[in-house]
Amino acid sequence: MTRWALATVAALLLLGAAVAAAARFFGRPGSRASIFVSVVAAWLGAWILWNFAGGLLVRYGLLSTYHGALFAPVALVGAVVHYRAHVRTGRVEGLAVFVGGQLAWLAVVLIQNGALGDVWDRP
Repeated sequence: MTRWALATVAALLLLGAAVAAAARFFGRPGSRASIFVSVVAAWLGAWILWNFAGGLLVRYGLLSTYHGALFAPVALVGAVVHYRAHVRTGRVEGLAVFVGGQLAWLAVVLIQNGALGDVWDRP
């Protein structure tokens, strides 16, 4: 188990380094291509981490269900809004969209597992 965790962390670090190099290759740090690569890397990393964590939590019984495929539409819409916010208003606003997307997904996972009570069964 420890080897898999270390391999996952190493792979994420290498992916981050490759993305940073690609952003430098595509142009200056503030170019649209650089922003695009940064946004795609952020959402891809979030997808990997959510699926990894969700799988572990289901495996060890902390969650009863985790549907990782539902994150794909959230990530696609979030990435488009994140990119547009970053280009139009700036980096901080784009990151706020990213964090908001992660919190929205956390709420979906909590609702799926009943952590917020019976949200769907109210009269």
